[in-house]
This record gives sequence, structure tokens and C-alpha cells, in this order.
Amino acid sequence: MLGATATPAERRKQFRDLLAGSEIVQFPGAINPLNAQIIEQTGFEGVYISGGAFSAAMGLPDIGLTTLTEVADHGRAIARVTNLPTFIDADTGWGEAMNVARTVQEFEDAGLSGMHLEDQVNPKRCGHLDGKEVVTTAEMNQRIAAAVRGRRDENFVICARTDSRAGEGLDRAIDRAKAYADAGADMIFPEAMRDLSEFERFVASVDVPILANMTEFGKSELFTTQQLADVGVKMVIYPVTTLRLAMGAITAGLQTIRDEGTQVSLVDRMQTRADLYDTIDYAAYNEFDSAVFNFSQEGHQ
Repeated sequence: MLGATATPAERRKQFRDLLAGSEIVQFPGAINPLNAQIIEQTGFEGVYISGGAFSAAMGLPDIGLTTLTEVADHGRAIARVTNLPTFIDADTGWGEAMNVARTVQEFEDAGLSGMHLEDQVNPKRCGHLDGKEVVTTAEMNQRIAAAVRGRRDENFVICARTDSRAGEGLDRAIDRAKAYADAGADMIFPEAMRDLSEFERFVASVDVPILANMTEFGKSELFTTQQLADVGVKMVIYPVTTLRLAMGAITAGLQTIRDEGTQVSLVDRMQTRADLYDTIDYAAYNEFDSAVFNFSQEGHQ
């Protein structure tokens, strides 16, 4: 009730333990706190918070228009309600080295468990679009070093994302990944891989965990968790999946209401009131109120 029972420090330690374990872990994207609660109740290991999904929910393209304050507040609202580790998209860190350090601390204060930082120039583009540009390896290393120096909880995970595969080729992207790991990145996120063998090359080339982005309609085939595990990938995210599911259902439902003049035919496709109340633990709030408001002054002077 009222939020997570596990502390942010406990959830960060849990994230570290997951990355050190023998099994691949799945972090679906949450578009809001209720979504995060459903992810936890479905049995996933963690919650991802996508910058692209957040931008889209605000009616904006994923080109770095959201601010650190907006994203931190969004992340805080999600982290507050789940006992799972929360992993957030930090784009390019909202500025130069000192800004990146502040970004880490804002996310720590928001109760988040880790973030990924990318090597694109500003303004950034969605990772699965053409025309991306990246900064030099040296500049990205400075971003990573600043993030590591700004971190106060050693268990807060700092992941480096490289978008260089498209413009510089696989070998150069791997060289960047090695340099980013040497600069202090705890995990590497190679964006827009073409096939499983490319993930396998990254796994073989760096000594930190590799993350796979299984976003729909992108450059990467939608591999199964088992396929990714077989080539050594440690973590997989599904950034915009829940947003796309929700928006697809909303669009179809609204059209039905427009066409039929009622939502009657849609009711069996909706989350029920009972399911909603179970998800948010409505009964616990009633019990809390009952315990507080049964106090009586009778017999007391």
C-alpha cells in the first residue's frame, strides 16, 4: 500500500544481483505507475522506463525535447510503486559532464536503480531511425566518467548505449563498447543490432553485461529471450511495447464507440473494476482507514 516496501538501496542491490546472476532478465517498459504494478504482478524481473515512450505519451517525438525534471518526475512516480528495480533512459544526459553527474543524482533521489546514457549528438534521434550522429569516443568517455563520479550509491547501474553501429559499422561499435566499459560503464547497450551474431560479438568482446533492445518496427529482429540468452545477452528491454498495445486498443475502442454509439461490445476486452482494485491493492487502503478512524475519545479526559 502507498508504494514499494523495498527501499531504493535494496532495489539497486537487487539489480546488481540480477546482472551478476546466471539467467537473462526481462524489463518491459512501463508507461505509468499502474503499468509498473502490472509488470511486477506478472512476474518480470524489472521495469524499464523509456524516453521514447514518455515522449510519445506527451505528444512529442523522441528527439530530446523532454527535460531532466520531467523525466525524473516520471521515473519517481513509477519507482515509488514497484518493488522491482527500475531502469531509465537518460538520453545524452541533458548537457555536459557536470550535467550528467547531476542527472545521476536526480535519478538516485527519485528512487531509480540505474540508467543508460547514449553517445549520440544533440539533438538525438530515435535509435532505430536513419541519420543518427555520434560524438567522439573521448567525449562519450567523459560523459561516462562524469556519471560514475556523480554516483553516490555504488549499486546504481550506469549503462552505456552506443548508436554507432549504423554509421561506423560493427567493428567500430565494438571498439567503442570496450572503451566505454574501460571508462566505467557497468553494462553496454548496443543499439539497432542486425542479427544474433552481432549481439554475440559484443558479448565476446567486452567484460560487462550486454543489453538487447527488442523494440517493434525497428532494425532488430524480435528475438526470443531464449535466443538472446543462448548468445550470452544478460538483459532485454521492451521499451514501447506496452504503449503500443495500449494505443492500439484505445484507437480501436474509440472507433467502435464512434461507430456504434456505445462501448457495450468492448466491455469484455477491458480491465475490470475488480482487477484494477486488486492491482492497486484498494482493500489495503480501506483497512488503513478503518484502523485510523476507529479511534475514540470516549473514556479519556
